[in-house]
Amino acid sequence: MNSTMIPESTVNVAARAFDPQRQFMDSFRGSFTSALRWHHLDALWQRLNERAGEGWYIYAIGEEPPERPADATQVTTFIGEIDRLLRKEHEEDYCGIVYADDLQEPAFVKIYDPHNLGVSCGCSNKPPLPGWLLTKMRPYDLQSDQVVPRSRRHWWQRLFS
Repeated sequence: MNSTMIPESTVNVAARAFDPQRQFMDSFRGSFTSALRWHHLDALWQRLNERAGEGWYIYAIGEEPPERPADATQVTTFIGEIDRLLRKEHEEDYCGIVYADDLQEPAFVKIYDPHNLGVSCGCSNKPPLPGWLLTKMRPYDLQSDQVVPRSRRHWWQRLFS
């Protein structure tokens, strides 16, 4: 083999490494752990609030993905509002609908809408998309065929208008 030739597999890996959309989708499909109990969610929110100024993107699935990270005030406001929404509308004695790539050092958080859960654990052939993402990676459009209720859109628009 000629020493100047680079194996095709190396080229494909290198190309993927510089494709931010592919990196986002790989991370989105990666391994996540549930904040199973409400006190686990409290601890996750605390960690996120402590890191609110670290360049988080807040993405409501069904809306246009943000092009810029939210500022620290927007992040803490969102966390407070989504926490109130989840506790009001997820009428269970456990949480189990918020997942993080790492509960101790989160960089990617999926938040499922209590009114569109389906099988959020990924056990089905087509699990529902989360309702919201908090991520340090710029998000890309997740093509959603789910209808976002008008009340959710109003909530979102009120929060970020």
